[in-house]
Amino acid sequence: MKSVKYTELTPKEFKERLKAAPIAYLPLGTLEWHGEHLPLGSDGIQSQGFFQILAQDVGGIVLPMLFLGPDRMLKNGDQELYGMDICTNPQDDKCFYQNRQLDGSAYWVSEQLFEMILESVLFQLSRAGFRIIVAHGHGPSTNFFKDHISIWEKKFGLKCFICWGSKYDEEGLGLQVDHAAMNETSLVMALRPELVKMNNLPQDKDTWPIGIAGKDPRTFASKDMGEKIIAHQSERMATILRQALMEVDNESN
Repeated sequence: MKSVKYTELTPKEFKERLKAAPIAYLPLGTLEWHGEHLPLGSDGIQSQGFFQILAQDVGGIVLPMLFLGPDRMLKNGDQELYGMDICTNPQDDKCFYQNRQLDGSAYWVSEQLFEMILESVLFQLSRAGFRIIVAHGHGPSTNFFKDHISIWEKKFGLKCFICWGSKYDEEGLGLQVDHAAMNETSLVMALRPELVKMNNLPQDKDTWPIGIAGKDPRTFASKDMGEKIIAHQSERMATILRQALMEVDNESN
C-alpha cells in the first residue's frame, strides 16, 4: 500500500497524488489529557488515522498532526488551566473533580494565534496546488475551522470541509464527538489498539474517570464500535469529497 503521508512522499510521488486528487487532510490534534487510558495525542491519532483510510480510498495527501489549538482557559492565581483541566460538570457528583492541571497537556494557544497558524497553513497548501482541504480533530480547533470556512474559501480559493455533520453524530457514531469516552476510545481501539490501556481506569464503575465526557468507555467502548464508526464516516466523507473533486475539475475546465 503506497504511503499517503505528506512527510513520506518524494516530489514525484507528491505531484502524482496531487494531480489525481488535490485534497489535503489536516489533522487538528493536541497533546491533551484523554483520561488515564488513552494517549495524550489521541486527537491527532484519530483524525490522522481516519484521514489515511480516506486518502487510500478517495486520494489526496495527509499532513502531519497540528498539535497546538485553542480551548477554554481559566486563570487560577498564577496558573492557567485549559480544556479538561476545568471540570465541565461541577453540579454532577458522579463527574465532579477539582480544577487542576492534568498531566501531559501541552497544546493551548489563543484563537488569534491559531487563526494566524491556520491561515499560514492554508496559504502554503493553496500555493502547493491543493484545491480541497479537510480539517478535523480536537473539538475547539474543529469548531474554529468550521466557523471560518466561508471566509477562508474566498480568501484562498479552496473548498474546505470538516467531518462533522452526520445524522448519527448525536448518537455517538460521528467522528470524535465526545472526550475520551465511548466514541473516542472506540476509535483509538480500532486505529491503534496497542495504545489503549483500559486497566488504567477505575475498576469501580461508581467512580467516574477524571476528564472524560460522554458515555462510559468501560461499558460502551469497543474495537467493533470504532470500526463501525470509521466505516460509516469514511463512506459518507468519500461521497462528499468525490463530489467536490468533480466540482473542482469542472471549474478547471
